Amino acid sequence: MEKKYQVFVSSTYIDLLDERKEVTQALLELDCIPIGMELFPASDEDQWSFIKSVIDDCDYYLLILAGRYGSCSESGLSYTEMEYRYAIDTGKPVIAFLHQEPELIPAKFSESDKEMQEKLASFRSLAQKKLCKFWTTPTELSAVVGRSIVQLKKRSPAIGWVKADLVPDEGASQEILKLKNEIEKLQAELSKQSNTGVDPGDLAQGEEIFSFPYTAKAKRGWGGLC
Repeated sequence: MEKKYQVFVSSTYIDLLDERKEVTQALLELDCIPIGMELFPASDEDQWSFIKSVIDDCDYYLLILAGRYGSCSESGLSYTEMEYRYAIDTGKPVIAFLHQEPELIPAKFSESDKEMQEKLASFRSLAQKKLCKFWTTPTELSAVVGRSIVQLKKRSPAIGWVKADLVPDEGASQEILKLKNEIEKLQAELSKQSNTGVDPGDLAQGEEIFSFPYTAKAKRGWGGLC
């Protein structure tokens, strides 16, 4: 059954528009469903609770980290770092893509505040403790993401998503369960016959021995069921 895998793409936004575009295209070409918070409309639900629920529904978590730390919550952590920590804490397969040369990133896309620079450096160190790859250009990032996701799917198989019309409906599920139960009854009956030491070939012709899903008769010589 063909599956698609939902991937949560986490990063700062304005400074990584080109990179996110390349990553999105790479994921789509791999039959993945890229999910990012910029794709969702404003919600009345608490923002962080909503973000967590989206991450929970995804198969994989992907972090892109460059020169910005991102907007912070009341805790002092950026939402990007909170997302990353939450994905790890819940056992979600994660992979981070870190800019190879952050010192070369244009100033307009880098943190100028010393405190934010320190937070970014700390976050970068945290990400390097787990699976991570490096990139310098959007095109290179796209290629690295493509290869890495293929490997990640092999290393950490996920449930994935299938089209609704490929999923058995309730009626089919009940029928499968019914057949399974009848098979178990049949196996139990055969085991009972074996345990009693009765040679099925000695049974009188026409004697009923089981029914599944039709009435089966034993023929002399156990030559076959009819």
